[in-house]
Amino acid sequence: RFGGYGSIPATTMAPWPANIAAQNNKFDVGSGLTLSSAMSLFDLSGKTAVITGSSRGIGRSIAEQMAVQGANVVISSRNQDACEDVAAGINARHGEGRAKAIAASISSKDALQELVNGSRAAYGQIDILVCNAASNPYYGPMSGIKDEQFRKILDNNVLSNHWLCQMVLPEMIERKDGSIVIVSSIGGLRGSPVIGAYNISKAADFQLARNCELCRTRPDQDRFCQSAVGKSRHRRGIQHDAPDAADGRA
Repeated sequence: RFGGYGSIPATTMAPWPANIAAQNNKFDVGSGLTLSSAMSLFDLSGKTAVITGSSRGIGRSIAEQMAVQGANVVISSRNQDACEDVAAGINARHGEGRAKAIAASISSKDALQELVNGSRAAYGQIDILVCNAASNPYYGPMSGIKDEQFRKILDNNVLSNHWLCQMVLPEMIERKDGSIVIVSSIGGLRGSPVIGAYNISKAADFQLARNCELCRTRPDQDRFCQSAVGKSRHRRGIQHDAPDAADGRA
């Protein structure tokens, strides 16, 4: 299930060119390099996006590319210095004030509320929420996972996303406009002998997005997106003993 941004429904978005890197030498996933204006996919000018887990990896790339498309972006992870570094890079490329760093631990509801409050104080409103941050403290069979490890996975990967949705969804419903993206994993579509608890949390994220979608008041404006990806730090577990790992179901 894929949503859209701004006024562009998912059903009308053109397929991503397989050879985009060859077509545009300014674009390189994960490098911090950017799409040229000729390759603009949508216009996020004046919008504000809050992205958790955005000091590195997928979250950082999301923040950087949203900034390319015109959005103000809030960079968040546990480490304030790491967030400041990413925000400084975005501001250097796109102008001072386009990015703000607000550290927050996804395990703390109070810290997430401070993230939301700080984002509103900086930019006025939150138009896009990207729930990207997640944890996986255990690698092995479900029979060996400790209760505190399982609870950490569920708290950080599911409950924290629920908290954030609760915090920003009311203003989106009131405005009849907004987008929420919950980054899940192909692991949420299958079992695993080594990252089973993580996969359970990612399956729950799919359902969280479906449930949030029922709150929509205007289907043409309110967006909820489940993005199923295989993060590199968990890919070995996702592919372990899974002959259909490349079957494209995500």
